[in-house]
Amino acid sequence: MIFITAKFRVLPEHADRWPEITAEFTAATRAEPGCLWFDWSRSLDDPAEYVLVEAFRDGEAGAAHVGSAHFKQARQTLPPYLLETPRIVNATVAQDDWSELGEMAVPPRG
Repeated sequence: MIFITAKFRVLPEHADRWPEITAEFTAATRAEPGCLWFDWSRSLDDPAEYVLVEAFRDGEAGAAHVGSAHFKQARQTLPPYLLETPRIVNATVAQDDWSELGEMAVPPRG
């Protein structure tokens, strides 16, 4: 799968509305057949920073995402709300879902 983590620093005056600003793009991406997940989180240290964790089935699905109409639209509509260019880590990994963090295994609860 293609696993991507991106950090978006939003202009402070738009930070509280970022989920609303990105809602249409988020919904359209999640509806893509090759999207495994597309999840936003807000930083605990910087309320103007959002972290996007996304995964796509394979390179073909990733290319379809980047070529989609909603991605092209987001390239136009989202940057005016940003403080800086988002930072990204993009990797291909040999799995198709989350693995368990064995070092913190939780025993079955009865």
